[in-house]
Amino acid sequence: MAGKSDFKPVDATVTPRFADVATFMRTQRREISAEIDIGLCGVPFDLGVNFRSGPRDAPAAVREASRLIRQVHPVSGTKPYDLCNVADIGDAPVNPLDKDDSISRIETFFGTLKTAGIRPIAVGGDHTVPLPVLRALAKDEPVGILQFDAHADILDELCGTKVNHATIMRRGLEEGLIDPNRVVQLGLRGSRFGDDDIRFGQEAGYRCITIDEYEDLGRASTIEIIDEVLGDGPVYITLDIDGIDPSYAPGTPVPEIGGLIPRDVQVIVRSLAGKNIVGADICEVAPCYDPTGITCVTAANMMFEMLCVMAEAVAAGR
Repeated sequence: MAGKSDFKPVDATVTPRFADVATFMRTQRREISAEIDIGLCGVPFDLGVNFRSGPRDAPAAVREASRLIRQVHPVSGTKPYDLCNVADIGDAPVNPLDKDDSISRIETFFGTLKTAGIRPIAVGGDHTVPLPVLRALAKDEPVGILQFDAHADILDELCGTKVNHATIMRRGLEEGLIDPNRVVQLGLRGSRFGDDDIRFGQEAGYRCITIDEYEDLGRASTIEIIDEVLGDGPVYITLDIDGIDPSYAPGTPVPEIGGLIPRDVQVIVRSLAGKNIVGADICEVAPCYDPTGITCVTAANMMFEMLCVMAEAVAAGR
């Protein structure tokens, strides 16, 4: 088995950030193998959106933006590449003309990672992506979910379809992939199709924290709730970038004003240190709607936050 030194990312103090081919956070591009502890991957899929497409371009764009990321966490001091083997394992295969075939291919890809013992951090793709990921990762044991999102994604149908970016948190529960007593949905806001946009999750046992309740609670109290609800079991993080206010992340298909600020999301993800993080994703990044590129920069930084807490879990043998 390769040692950690064999997986070291490109050192920006030696090789300029603008040089060579982009990978996630300048990690080495590797094929899937049991040597890898954490696999950074893309899912270039957006056949599940009902408004504006574009998230299929996110993996490539976030790879470019992630050239900015260095190797040591500024607060915790975590050095993820010293703790475990991290690599860019490429993109999940998709069929750009067939939604169902794409979802099947994505599930198979993440099933291969599960078999190899690789914990994934995925950049989607629209918010349909977590469902095939969870079908692979949580088929043997349901997981707790921390979901950053403007929308609860618990509709039964949208435009006559059962699997899309607005239904995953219902389908995941129905399929036994999600532990309903260990779910926190944070940042919910915006106009709704109807009462069912949030009610199903509340009745199922999800802890739904609207942005208004979040303001009343404050960040510290919210972190306490998240810690209590998620408990000690396996945890999956899903960050729909529209959970963040569009003034900070305008590149998304369904922007909703009045959202979380990146600083709050950073600190909340950091608070997950000590949890058994088994996988994570960042979805709904659509670079075409953001000529500034700040949405992809934000996504890259959130990916690094996720990597650090996941690397700590790997190193602790969780």
